Amino acid sequence: MNILFATLVDVNSLDEQGIYQDLMREIAALGHDVYIISPAERRQNKPTAFFQSETGGILKVRIGNIQKTGKIEKGISTLLLESQYVRAVRRYFSSIRFDLIMYSTPPITLGKLVEFIKNRDGAKSYLLLKDIFPQNAVDLDLILGSGVVYNFFRNKEKKLYWSSDYIGCMSPANMAYLLEHNPQIDKGKVHISPNSISPKSVGDGAKRGVVREKYGIAADKKVLIYGGNLGKPQCVSFIIECLKLNYNKEDRYFLICGEGTDAKALIEYISEERPSNVKHVQLLPKETYDELVSACDVGLIFLDHRFTIPNFPSRLLSYMEQAIPVLACTDTSTDIGAAIDEGRFGWHCESNDPSDFTIIVDDICKTNNKVLKEKGLQGRKYLEENYNAVTVAKSIVDIVDSKATD
Repeated sequence: MNILFATLVDVNSLDEQGIYQDLMREIAALGHDVYIISPAERRQNKPTAFFQSETGGILKVRIGNIQKTGKIEKGISTLLLESQYVRAVRRYFSSIRFDLIMYSTPPITLGKLVEFIKNRDGAKSYLLLKDIFPQNAVDLDLILGSGVVYNFFRNKEKKLYWSSDYIGCMSPANMAYLLEHNPQIDKGKVHISPNSISPKSVGDGAKRGVVREKYGIAADKKVLIYGGNLGKPQCVSFIIECLKLNYNKEDRYFLICGEGTDAKALIEYISEERPSNVKHVQLLPKETYDELVSACDVGLIFLDHRFTIPNFPSRLLSYMEQAIPVLACTDTSTDIGAAIDEGRFGWHCESNDPSDFTIIVDDICKTNNKVLKEKGLQGRKYLEENYNAVTVAKSIVDIVDSKATD
């Protein structure tokens, strides 16, 4: 098959690591030609360009700024995106006919591109549902649950579901929510397609002490790391309250690695209160970050407790890949806690009471390293059995092929 994958992720090569790069690389390994449309935001000051490869290629489309920018610019850039992608496809892929177009949310504003490819090529369409918008924005009080703005994006969302021949959901709760709130969707085209990666080898344990020394972390502390976005979905104010409740406790250390719209509040707290057991690190290259994770004891996940949509953060996979257990502080809608319980690789609590978080951390600090390592290895095993990109890629291709022959 010729497969077109449209995404907002900045993809430059299938040799990169990530949930989309790994998945597309494994699909290409099954013998398919994979073409990717990826943005080149205006701040990069690069023109639209196509980079050919042996198994397809990557089309980098110049668009407006979407990441780390104001709401107005982000909104305008998101709305213009689908037309810009269509124009780029017309120019660079005029002689290529696609059998399948794949795309992920966010954004939900790719309907025009999907319809264009389906109408031009007779292609099937596959949605990787990674985000449910606009309801996520309603949950966080970013927009009202009614009115012009909500109805505009809700209609966009419904059209995208309608035009999708297949919809892959991240988890059972994610799938159940989609069908409950969108009864018009044919259940037969919806299935589970989880976040997945191609697991790399676990970091060298011998370097653990060296890495900790590099970041000024004592060897005898239990180190809990959070790596990822620091924005509205993570409820940075709750993270800060958790850190306050653990202020200067000597047996634990919190390493926060990431950036985002709300990172400033966390950085200001660290600067003003100067906790001895907290460090913020800027976003790191993937290889460096993985090395850092492997030197820690527990990985942290934070989700705002107000969410009614079942999120399933992909950062979970980085912790599991490096065989460290996970503490997830989330809303009650997600089933990430159920996965943790089933795989026996960590702990979870609701993200509305910092004392619940602290009780678990207290327990972690009393747990010997051997038991923590066993939990981490359970996570690695669960990753290989449930979130392996090789398995997910084959599942997607099999679903498309089986429907095509019905």
